[in-house]
Order: sequence, then C-alpha cells, then structure tokens
Amino acid sequence: MHSALLCYVTDRGSLPGGERELLQVVRRCAAAGVDWIQVREKDLPAARLAALTREALRITASAAGAGRTRVLVNDRLDVAFATGAGGVHLAENSLSAEDVVRWLRSSSVPAGRATPRTPAEQDFLVGASCHSLDAARAAERAGVSYIFFGPVFATPSKAAFGAPQGIAQLGEICRAVKIPVLAIGGITAEKAAACIGAGAAGIAAIRLFQDCDDPARAVRGLRSLPAR
Repeated sequence: MHSALLCYVTDRGSLPGGERELLQVVRRCAAAGVDWIQVREKDLPAARLAALTREALRITASAAGAGRTRVLVNDRLDVAFATGAGGVHLAENSLSAEDVVRWLRSSSVPAGRATPRTPAEQDFLVGASCHSLDAARAAERAGVSYIFFGPVFATPSKAAFGAPQGIAQLGEICRAVKIPVLAIGGITAEKAAACIGAGAAGIAAIRLFQDCDDPARAVRGLRSLPAR
C-alpha cells in the first residue's frame, strides 16, 4: 500500500484572476506536494498554452520539495513535448491512446547514441480519461500509464459526460484493470476516502485544490488515505 496519488486539474476560467491567479494556485499546490498538475486549458492556442505550461514547470521546479510535482498537459502531445512536460493526458476524443503509445515506443535511437532521441524510453506518462468499463479496458490494452475515471459524483465541470458513475462503478473499474485509476468528478476531501476505499490509486480534482485556503493541510489529510 502507498499514499494516494493527487492530481490538481487546472481551470483558470473559474478564477477571477485568470492565468495570474492560476499560477498562484500552481505554486501553492506544488509547495504542498501534489503529485501531478494537469494543465487543462482547452481554449488556449498552442503558443499561450506552451507559455503557461513552461511557467508551471518553472514554478514546480523551484517549489519546496522540487522534483516531486509532475506537470502534465491535457490533450496536446505537441505542447507536452515542446515544453518538456512530464506527460500528456488524452480525452476520449483526443488522439488515439494506442497510436500515441505505439509512436512513443517505436521512436528510434540515432545511430551511435546510447540514449533515446525522444521521451519514448524515458519517464513520460500517457494518461486517458475513461467513462465506461469498455473504455478503461481499451486504454489499458493500449498501454497507457494510468486512467481517470468519472464523473464519480455530480459536478458542473463534468456535466457533459452524463450522470455520475458512482462508487460502485468506480470499484468495478478498479478491479477490472491493473493500471492506476484516479477518480475524478465532484471529489471532496470527505468523498476522497470512499474513492480510495473502492480501489482508486488516487484522486484528480479542480475545486478541491483550487478553492482550498490551505492546500498543504488538504494534502496531508489526503496522504493519510492508503491506496492500492
């Protein structure tokens, strides 16, 4: 058993201060020891998304406990690579997870070099959002590093994906795949325990971290939840 994986998913649109306030949240979360920060700003053009991601990488690299927090980019594999991010997170309508993983694994090593040319053989994560058992199994077969499953509970940000899936369905997904499953959708500090109890390796959330007055205290509480 190990402590739960914690992922802050960004949403500058819900912050009065926009990108400036978002980077303050990134700084607080990195200092608190959140494992992953997923830059999920789908409306930004590539150049602005890359600039925001680079700033998030700079902040996390200089935060207390530097090196602990990994920055992931939602959907944009090109931006993830261009900025040196720690991974990419794919939605169900993004690039095919199977194609992305295959491309990473097949990237050649230049003649005369012992090290890879791209992050293919390095510690680069490929994650996928899943909203059904079939999708979760397909993502695992594709070779992704982890999946997000949800929405587990009702939440405005995931309303487009239908009714909440619930704890029972989360548990079924966790039992069906061997890769880490992070619960997402309406996760609060109180509900996180139920998700971990159902077998989730961790939780991903926007408001749980973004609206928190004391992320360090929240992280300490969540860290006390043992995950598989």
